[in-house]
This record gives sequence, C-alpha cells and structure tokens, in this order.
Amino acid sequence: MPRFCPYCAGPLTERWVEAEERPRLVCPQGHITYLNPKVIVSVIVEEDDRVLLLRRGIEPRRGYWTFPGGYMEIDESVEECALRESREETGLEMELLGLVGIFSRPAPAGPGIVSIVFRGRVRGGQLRPNHEVLEARFVPTDAIPWEELAYDTTRQALEAYLAQRQSSLSR
Repeated sequence: MPRFCPYCAGPLTERWVEAEERPRLVCPQGHITYLNPKVIVSVIVEEDDRVLLLRRGIEPRRGYWTFPGGYMEIDESVEECALRESREETGLEMELLGLVGIFSRPAPAGPGIVSIVFRGRVRGGQLRPNHEVLEARFVPTDAIPWEELAYDTTRQALEAYLAQRQSSLSR
C-alpha cells in the first residue's frame, strides 16, 4: 500500500471521504489515491480443435498452464497489449478474432486483476517460448488440463471460449 501521495508527496492516511462507499487513502491536502486493479490482456489462440497453452516459468503459479498474456502498458490499447504479449511470450504474430470476455478477481493483499481475453489465431512467426514459459503446446480442447490451470480467470475464460465456440458451431 502506498504511503505517500503521488501528487504532493504528503503522507497518506485511510479515512472516509464524503460520497464514497469505502475508506480511501487521502493526504493532508485532500488528494485521494485510489487503489485500482491491474489490467491483464490475454489471447486464447485457436488452431482447429486445439488451443495454445503455456506452462508458466515464473511465479506466481510457476508450472501451471495459462494462455499468452500479461500486464497492459500505460501507452497501449488492449488490442496492442494482446498482440505484444503474445509475440513476446511465444514468438508468434497473432490476428485477433474477437473478445471472449472480461473476467476479474479481487486480491486480498494488493491490487485485484481485470483480465480482458481475446480469441485469436496465428498469422506468422515460429513458436519460440521466452524465459517466462517452461513449455508451450497446442492442446485439444477435450484434453485441457483443468486441474493444472494457473488461475480461476484462466478457467473462466476457457469455459467462456468453449461455450462461445459450441454456440457458433450449433448455428
């Protein structure tokens, strides 16, 4: 939790502010410092009846599976973040096909997460995982390692993706 105001460097204290529904961090000059969630943008990469899964090579949740994604930079759009993170983690160039959904999880200590997940497919490049990835592979959708997924939001996004896919196939 920050201790000093980012505007004036005054000390922050937690107190109730008029018209707010929870206590806020406020400096003596009255500047409010909001503790907002972090934005993560990811891509579920599809190829036929398979999705690209990455085994995390870094903490937290090292060794568990997820899909390409990461923190959004302050100077990029969500689409730019999705393409950059996919390229950095896999070496692949992606084409985004649409939004799977927006998922969130509060965090008991520190900022929560807002996860924006796209559907995509490979446009080019070669699969070359970076140092953050222990293993990368396309997994048949009926063989997703559900018990080894890194986060609840990973599971929620994959479930939403599969439901959307099933819905479009049944039309």
